[in-house]
Amino acid sequence: MASSDEETSRLFRIRRTVYEMLRDRGYTVSEEEINLPRNVFIDRYGNPVRRDDLAISAVKLSNGSSDMIYVFFPNEAKPGVKTIRNYVEKMKQENVFTGMLVVQQALSAFARSAVQEVSQKYHLEVFQLPRIQITDPIARYYGMKRGQVMRITRASETAGRYITYRYVV
Repeated sequence: MASSDEETSRLFRIRRTVYEMLRDRGYTVSEEEINLPRNVFIDRYGNPVRRDDLAISAVKLSNGSSDMIYVFFPNEAKPGVKTIRNYVEKMKQENVFTGMLVVQQALSAFARSAVQEVSQKYHLEVFQLPRIQITDPIARYYGMKRGQVMRITRASETAGRYITYRYVV
């Protein structure tokens, strides 16, 4: 069993990563939350950490609509149906439809107009682009969906940077 300090450090890193992931997926999160110092984290959430206090709620504003996500940190190592039902009830009370249970290349998902631009520029249909699996860790990190196109910017010794595209399947 991990010590209290190890568990606190682990939850501190997990929480920071979740905030970074939400930011990268287009949710509105504050940089202060991402860069929260460890000592302030301990002051706020305790040592050992009170997991119920770690819940995160974030809004994603896109195309005139707002999506909301709620992130839970259950106390159980392997949460069962009863725990999940409790969190679903909390989500209903908060009017949240997306939840995440928590047990660098530059990438971005494109709007449809940008996808059409890529198609015209390279004279191909998007499904002819190189593919990336929806189960790929990077695709999962960014919450990609089938049919989306991912833009990948990589460092290149000769060109400085190299841009490629992947079609999510």
